[in-house]
Amino acid sequence: MTNWLLRMLIVLMCCAASAVMAAQQIDSVRMSKSPDATRIVFDLQAPLQHTVNKLGNPDRIVVDLDGAALNFDFSKLDLRNSPIREIRTGQHAADKVRVVLDLTSAQRPKTSMLAPSEGSGWRLVIDLLADLDPEDPPNQVATISKSPLGETLADFRPMVVALDPGHGGQDPGAIGPSGTREKDIVLQIGKRLADHINRQPGMRAVLVRTGDYYVPLADRRRIAADKYNADVFLSIHADAFTDSRAHGASVFALSHHGSTSARAGYLARIANDSDKVAGVYKEERENNSLLNVIADLTTSGSLTHSLVLGRMILEEMGQVTKLHGDRRKVEQAGFAVLKEPSMVSLLVETGFISNRTEEKNLRSSAHQEKMAKAIVGGLHKYFEMHPKPETYYALLRSRGGVRPATHKINSGETISSIARRYDISENSLREHNKLRGDKIRAGQVLRIPPG
Repeated sequence: MTNWLLRMLIVLMCCAASAVMAAQQIDSVRMSKSPDATRIVFDLQAPLQHTVNKLGNPDRIVVDLDGAALNFDFSKLDLRNSPIREIRTGQHAADKVRVVLDLTSAQRPKTSMLAPSEGSGWRLVIDLLADLDPEDPPNQVATISKSPLGETLADFRPMVVALDPGHGGQDPGAIGPSGTREKDIVLQIGKRLADHINRQPGMRAVLVRTGDYYVPLADRRRIAADKYNADVFLSIHADAFTDSRAHGASVFALSHHGSTSARAGYLARIANDSDKVAGVYKEERENNSLLNVIADLTTSGSLTHSLVLGRMILEEMGQVTKLHGDRRKVEQAGFAVLKEPSMVSLLVETGFISNRTEEKNLRSSAHQEKMAKAIVGGLHKYFEMHPKPETYYALLRSRGGVRPATHKINSGETISSIARRYDISENSLREHNKLRGDKIRAGQVLRIPPG
């Protein structure tokens, strides 16, 4: 070998060594799993360019990391109960790493580069989401076999209620004075509520989150609507405020005219930041105009019915706990998790976890049971008044099994306000109660006609 060739080889080797030294060393990779998603996190010293490609035959995800050198043993990751069969890696160039995720089933990858926050450095997050085939029919919920009327109900389905315990996983939610985490409390309440709903012959509960893991806000709606074809979506939370004296339960619906109060707007901002706290990407569907979503909601009547159901749940909860501000009014704000036109959707704040007394109550099994029964009571009243065709409640009404709904008039209420409350016409309310005019009095009991 000539001196010239030797010098060139030394230069090339030095350049390669320099590139490797300049490449960012990746020596920490983490993985977490939930029933609907698997997350892989690459811990970085600085942001880097990357590409992610989904390939088929066989199903796999290919991740290319530019300006990086891998110094991590992927065999340390536990792939059990995940859609990943094997992880293969290779250094395709001095400063380019390829990571191949061989899958057991098709997955939808989502990636985001997260800036440092709360003690964490730069992170590349890859979420693998179960790929729902739009051509597949939605999961059907089992029908009810028997009713109190003694009939077989093969052709009548239950009303499906999707329960969404807020937060979870990396997002603890609010923290109480004694260290109680919101994500734990609302999961407990959600499971109790599901148990009580499933005892009802005309209802079926499904849980969006069943354990301590995080589900992105858009996917909570997607799971409820697409996977379970839910009629009602209830997001369960525990309130918090800087003033520890704040107390009381409340119910919220989506708004198309801004927030109905400063507190409603504040809670919506906190709730909508859950994805950021958990380090989750921004779902593309969130870029859609809120006005378009509201137009769909208004056209389908979901927003109107959300307000009706919310008032009924508030009335029932008011029998077992204090309501915030002693108000039985459903407040509204731009909650991202409620933007689903196909479902009646509400966010239920079960109390203030930041209030020491209510924190203690929220931890109490007895109090959780009371709250669950109250919410079921509101659902039952709503389903009786507004049964969907071909459901158990529709059959119950046709057989005369629905008890008459009544309303005790409060001071300041009018025929118009009561009709709006139950989504009925003023004329039907008058006719049902044989009223010749609009004169009513506080304490009077009105019979509410079927919706």
